[in-house]
Amino acid sequence: MKFTRRDVIRTTAGAAAGIVGGQLLGRPAFAQDAPKYTPEEGAKLRMLRWSPFVQGDEDSWLANTKKFTEATGVEVRVDKESWEDIRPKAAVAANVGSGPDLMLVWFDDAHQYPDKLLDVSDLGEYLGNKYGGWYDGPKGYATRDGKFIGLPVACIGNAIVYRDSWVKEAGFSEFPKDTAGFLELCKALQKIGHPAGFTHGHGVGDGNNYAHWLLWSHGGKMVDESGKVVINSPETMKSIEYAMELYKTFIPGTESWLDVNNNRAFLAGELGVIANGISAYRTAQINKDNDPKLAEIAKDIRTTNLPIGPVGQSVELHQTTVGVIFNYTPYPNAAKAYLQFMFEQEQMANWIEKSLGYCCQTLKGFANNPVWSADPNAAAYSRASETLRPNGYAGPLGYASAATMADYVLVDMYAEAVTGAATPQEAMEKAEKRANRYYRV
Repeated sequence: MKFTRRDVIRTTAGAAAGIVGGQLLGRPAFAQDAPKYTPEEGAKLRMLRWSPFVQGDEDSWLANTKKFTEATGVEVRVDKESWEDIRPKAAVAANVGSGPDLMLVWFDDAHQYPDKLLDVSDLGEYLGNKYGGWYDGPKGYATRDGKFIGLPVACIGNAIVYRDSWVKEAGFSEFPKDTAGFLELCKALQKIGHPAGFTHGHGVGDGNNYAHWLLWSHGGKMVDESGKVVINSPETMKSIEYAMELYKTFIPGTESWLDVNNNRAFLAGELGVIANGISAYRTAQINKDNDPKLAEIAKDIRTTNLPIGPVGQSVELHQTTVGVIFNYTPYPNAAKAYLQFMFEQEQMANWIEKSLGYCCQTLKGFANNPVWSADPNAAAYSRASETLRPNGYAGPLGYASAATMADYVLVDMYAEAVTGAATPQEAMEKAEKRANRYYRV
């Protein structure tokens, strides 16, 4: 399909209702006219995004970007940084008023500097109306006071990734569905030399996903509905005690792990179970023809959602990335046109599919992308946007929730307790004090 400049500025032809990967789930395709963005004369854009863990994600994003440039004449330079470097670089750009025109940021980071971001409500409403609506969780990360301060681009699902043969060798016919059974499995895996490994370090994805699951699965929360810090609680204590028992079954060094470490250890055959995106599986699968060891691992990998704790329901964080445009950009129309183009059916459906289940749709109209049914291991990631619980739970998202996460308050609480750097009570009280620095502002 050939796109012209006129197509991008005015509208792109939407998929008819029912098309796989872009069906509208009963919503009218043109409930709202497409916004019209005429790129500024001589516009050039710079975008900063996170480094990919699945190559198809980056390849498709760059190919779609090239199509945009061919259609509009607007050059887009796409740079990338490690996951951990995105948050501080975005904060610096917002504060100094200089840097990339657009960025893919994490979770509720946009709420730390909403006045530094372009209002993209017209685009957010248009896309929501056209593609079946936004999922509530991702939308919450990208909206403030009823306005879109960014667009939720994707949720990167987090799930259990394990070696099926080793779980069976440990004496389990199936993967445990509750936290009590999960602890027993990890003990058994350690005894046969295939330990677990979960990130207790400052991994913006894996560290936060694991820590929030520990807390929520036991009924704890950082704040209540009013935003009062309530982390110092019996429920939190039980989650810490559980984490300490689980940590005893881990491979050494997890307290310093970042987002890449559990992938590497698992693919090196050092671990029996991790919590990760689908990237660990896809890496083994993609490289199996060139590496017999990875071929064996790929064949043996299974995925499932994280175990259910005493709270009695599935409670998972899931990584969310939001596309923002800084208001210092000299080319706001070009930037909006770029985001619009990337979200339209042909580009977005292609990106989700080529990401191989790594990037979950934030618009309901893309839920039936064939990637989710092509491989059983994708199922655990297919509903990440639908089921996620925002990190600010149970209070409102805003500066305090974003800053508390950015400061790794919850992650550090567990790390200090499991390593013995602090008693459980001391770790909990320290987390309470640190969180109050932000929630009392």
